[in-house]
Amino acid sequence: MKIIVFDLGGTLMEYRGMPLNWADYYEKGFRRIAEQFLAAVTAEQLDQSSAVMRAWNPRIRPREEEADPRLIFEQALAGWDCPIPVEKAIEAFFDGLELRAEIYPDVPPVLRELRTAGWTIAALTDLPTAMPDELFRRHIQELLPYFDCYVSSQLCGFRKPNPAGLYRIAENYNVPAHELVFVGDEDKDEKTARHAGCRFIRIQRGGKKRREIIRIFLP
Repeated sequence: MKIIVFDLGGTLMEYRGMPLNWADYYEKGFRRIAEQFLAAVTAEQLDQSSAVMRAWNPRIRPREEEADPRLIFEQALAGWDCPIPVEKAIEAFFDGLELRAEIYPDVPPVLRELRTAGWTIAALTDLPTAMPDELFRRHIQELLPYFDCYVSSQLCGFRKPNPAGLYRIAENYNVPAHELVFVGDEDKDEKTARHAGCRFIRIQRGGKKRREIIRIFLP
């Protein structure tokens, strides 16, 4: 069985205009929560909420174990004077970021050609800090039909470079992890592949063209 696993953010898609580290946008998300629930919050309370998010941000404080978004938002909103339903607060926060997911135009043709060539296609992605898996999947629903297996950091409980996600995919197909091919764009993706003992292909957006990607895997 030929199984190729793709990282998502920066490899197959991106949030248009968003940097790798979203810390500077946290206050904007919390302001949207305050507006939606008519909460009278102070600048200090907004700073405290943003500080909680930064403390959970793995690009600021690296961590491999994934955290429940509800736990993070419960901590972030703990200093507010009015009770806010956590699930609705999460939706409002990410609405406030005005995220626009963009699938790179070369991706669907590449995935179709790989499927035609007999490859099984899987996805392994780390979710943005405190973003629920179901919300992220709504953003990438155009991609989901191409995946035979989808694993996120929330579904496997760990973030890259922990290889737990690759092990889960390998177990799903009853193959050893070293038979997978992992495609990503960051050092942590390469480390994940190395920890699992599988082949790694680095994608460099802006330099790696569609035919070059296909050429690696097609005869």
